Amino acid sequence: MASRQDIKFLTSVDIGEQRKKYCRFQRYGIKYIDYKDTAFLLGFINEQGKLLPRRITGNSLKYQRKVATAVKRARHIALLPYVTDLLK
Repeated sequence: MASRQDIKFLTSVDIGEQRKKYCRFQRYGIKYIDYKDTAFLLGFINEQGKLLPRRITGNSLKYQRKVATAVKRARHIALLPYVTDLLK
């Protein structure tokens, strides 16, 4: 039987593999999420203005809650819109 080194693939074997998600707040040591930093918060909402879920962003539960609170505060004082057609 042929070993894996003997088999030649037409495409890369790594195509179907996805990178492991990580919490960027824990990795970079971010402790406070500023609700006034709208450019940073735009990375956590989609084109319609909805919050992106944890399974997509990779945030831990603790920091996902803080992001949600910061986005809600920014919406309340009109730094971010509640709904929109094309935000980005």
